[in-house]
Amino acid sequence: MIDDLPALSAFARIVSAGSMSAAARELDLPLSVISKRMAQLEKSLGVRLLQRTTRRQALTEEGTLFHARVLRILDEIEQAETLLSSSRREISGLLRVTAPGEFGRQHIVPIVADFQRQHPQLAIQLDLSDAVLNLLESGHDLAIRFGSLEDSTLVARRLAPNYRVACAAPAYLAQYGTPSHPAELAQHRCILIGEQRRAEWRFHGEEQVAVRVNGALITNDGQAAHALALQAAGIVVKSIWDVGDDILAGRLQRVLPAHSMTTAPLQAIFPHSQNLAPRVRAFIDYLQARLQQAWRWDA
Repeated sequence: MIDDLPALSAFARIVSAGSMSAAARELDLPLSVISKRMAQLEKSLGVRLLQRTTRRQALTEEGTLFHARVLRILDEIEQAETLLSSSRREISGLLRVTAPGEFGRQHIVPIVADFQRQHPQLAIQLDLSDAVLNLLESGHDLAIRFGSLEDSTLVARRLAPNYRVACAAPAYLAQYGTPSHPAELAQHRCILIGEQRRAEWRFHGEEQVAVRVNGALITNDGQAAHALALQAAGIVVKSIWDVGDDILAGRLQRVLPAHSMTTAPLQAIFPHSQNLAPRVRAFIDYLQARLQQAWRWDA
C-alpha cells in the first residue's frame, strides 16, 4: 500500500520536468533524494515506471497508467488544502474565459457580472467565439463548450444538462396546427440550420423516432433560425439553453413535449487542475452552481 506522498510528488515532478535533475532543481532538493524516492516508489510497486538513459527518459506502459492516477491523487489533496486555506482568500488577478457567442451573451454574461461584483479585485476577460480555441495557445484559463473532450491534456467538468427541443411560435401553431407525433413534422414548415434542404430529426422519450423533414427555411446561422421561429415562420429544433427563456415567456411553445433530442454536453474545459489558480477554481464552482440553479426545464 502506497502512503509515501513525497515519492508520489517526486514522480509527478520528474515526469513534468523531464528529468530527475530538473525535478531536483524545481523542488530544491538534492538529486540523490529524488533518485532515492523514485527507487523506493518503483520497489514498493514492483514495476518500473520510467525507462531512463543518459539522454532521455520515458514512461513505461505501467508508468503512464500510474501517472494519470497520481495526478488525480495530488489534485484531490491540493483541492482539500485549498478548501481549508483559501476559503477566505481574496480572489484577484485576471481571469480569461471563452464561450460560444449566442450562449455566452444570453447566459454567461450575467454570471460573469455577478461574480466580478463579488470579487472586485478580479478582472475578467470574456471572449465570445464559436471557434474551438486551443487553450494552451490562446492563454485562456477555461472554455465553456458544448461537446465532448477530445484533447487528453485538458480537463472537463460537466456544468449542466443539455438537450434539444422542437418549438414554434403560438401564431404558427394556431395557423398550422400542433403535431401530436414526430411523424407529423414531415407535413410542417421546418426551419433547418445548415445547407441541406432535408434533415433527419431523431427523438427519444416515450419512443425512439426518426423523421425526415423538409426545410421551408434553411439558414447557416443558429440565431437566424431562432429569430425565424419567433416570427412564426415554422418549427425549429434548438438547444433548450437557446429557447428556454422564450418558452417560459410564451414567445415560443414546445411541441412534442414527450420527445427530446440528445446533444453535446455543456462543460467547462481547462488545463490540468493540479496547478489551477484559486480564481479559476472559484469561478468554475460558481458557474456550475448558477447554471444548475437556472435549469428550469425537464428533459
